[in-house]
Amino acid sequence: MQPSRKISLGSIQALKDYVGSPAISGEAIIVDQQAIDTFAAVTHDQQWIHVDPARAATDSPFGTTIAHGLFTLSLITGWYHRVFEFPGRKLALNYGFDKVRFTAPVKSGAALVGSFRLEQVQELNIHEARCHWHVEVTEVGVQRPALVAQWIMQLRY
Repeated sequence: MQPSRKISLGSIQALKDYVGSPAISGEAIIVDQQAIDTFAAVTHDQQWIHVDPARAATDSPFGTTIAHGLFTLSLITGWYHRVFEFPGRKLALNYGFDKVRFTAPVKSGAALVGSFRLEQVQELNIHEARCHWHVEVTEVGVQRPALVAQWIMQLRY
């Protein structure tokens, strides 16, 4: 489902009420070779399967370059902030991941969509909670997700 507007979660109670809602998806992002090359330069990961289209065309089982798994993972924060808003939130911290799996390659030029489903809210105190999100990143037109993760965000209102 593409949101026509952001989902507003303005309190810990609103977060709790949102648990179990259907997954919400962001708009597609194209992962082109320029983006892959930029990520490679920033992370100093110049493995040929990511940055050498000529070699990837002949030596890769995918026939082209593929995005770094960590690049795919890093895209989730952008989708998250495009589909949700948190009025009154004072602080948000990336608490980490309980699980991350890169389940399919992301070929250069792929259009990816991130989706989020809130599975659990752990109230830490009256103004703070840990939110456990099920996240999937899927290539448009492909059934199998490229990434599946259990992401934890800590929020303070």
